[in-house]
Amino acid sequence: MKTLNIKLLLIAVLSFSISIAQQTPAPKQSKAIAITGATVHVGNGNVIENSIVIFEDGKLKTVADMTLVKMDLSGMEIIDGSGKHVYPGFIVPNSTLGLVEIGAVRATDDDSELGTWNPHIRSLIAYNTESKIVESMRPNGVLLGQITPRGGRISGTSSIVQFDAWNWEDAVIKEDDGIHMNWPSSFSRGRWWLGEDPAMKVNKNYDKQVTEINDYFSATKSYMAGDKTATHLPYEATNGLFDGSKTLYINVDDEKGITDAINFSKANNVSKMVVVGGYEAHKVADLLKQNNIAVLLQRVHSRPNQTDDDYDMPFKLAKLLTDKGVTVALETSGQMERMNSRNLPFYAGTTVAHGLTKEQALQLITQNPAKILGIDKMYGTLEVGKSATLFISEGDALDMRTNILTHAFIDGRLLSLDTHQTELWERYSKKFEAQN
Repeated sequence: MKTLNIKLLLIAVLSFSISIAQQTPAPKQSKAIAITGATVHVGNGNVIENSIVIFEDGKLKTVADMTLVKMDLSGMEIIDGSGKHVYPGFIVPNSTLGLVEIGAVRATDDDSELGTWNPHIRSLIAYNTESKIVESMRPNGVLLGQITPRGGRISGTSSIVQFDAWNWEDAVIKEDDGIHMNWPSSFSRGRWWLGEDPAMKVNKNYDKQVTEINDYFSATKSYMAGDKTATHLPYEATNGLFDGSKTLYINVDDEKGITDAINFSKANNVSKMVVVGGYEAHKVADLLKQNNIAVLLQRVHSRPNQTDDDYDMPFKLAKLLTDKGVTVALETSGQMERMNSRNLPFYAGTTVAHGLTKEQALQLITQNPAKILGIDKMYGTLEVGKSATLFISEGDALDMRTNILTHAFIDGRLLSLDTHQTELWERYSKKFEAQN
């Protein structure tokens, strides 16, 4: 029995070691790399045919039309991109990637905290860089994400990470970027499991719930103005909303809720607010534009919320808001949100079929989320001086048939595109060959 236990222990250790080896982050870029002949999609609406892209020490040195410049490429690693496409790394906001591995196993579920008011709860320190779900993002070009807590009225504080790191300290790009709030809905459904009518009805507690939010922020500001003899961690965490160092992300879908949330933010001198979800944001697009409020739009592949909505409303919301001049990015929360995060480019592709150009759709997952998250100085577009966080695809990256990556880089580091899924494919694709 003792021998058997030792063998089982060795197998477990070996399996763990193999798992860790698969997740080993890429080493720092050691020499300059030039990608030649590819079509570059800058991420800001511009496209460069027959391009040359050079990056060194993790930074972009050249992004230009190869027919217009002469470069000495000696000593560089050259990647022939002829017939291929280069894109900025895609960015997924409002995500719980790395916070939950197996939903049915409580020990791997760390996306929410007990309580109603949790602005001081930080998602970053719970982020698991070893997640097999996180590594499955990279083969589709999703290289950056905003890791966001859930639950309560105020869920907590998010941070932005890159998806190839040893630990959360290595992963973080922007620490504690914003606080996330769930605005009460002006309508609600009955709890059918308690025998209530499941039909949509007016939320009779709406005004009370909004008053509770206002009271909480009033208490926060009173604390800030006081002598702070006793430290109040939740109140302290909200300070960044008023000095401009943090963004208030408000999850709200209905027209009245969005309007009330905007008025609340203005009344409380919140420096920067972003609507998350925003199903009826198109109805108040002028108000959003007037107040410079961006929208992280709900998952595109969804059904209409109301029976009298257009059948394709979720598909065309990005177009409706973009036409009004609202800054829009796509998020993937909802059912199976972590696994669906890798479909982010294909959600953007769906918006092309419903009115946006391909480059506008690309902006929804590159430049726009970078601006909204406050990381656009280094990420989101392929411009000289910015991070070399990019990938090469054999075809259109917004089309699942042609989104086939050959190379991916984060800060100039060449990533492995192997995942648990590709390992299983390799294994089982040879099953019948072995039998024959």
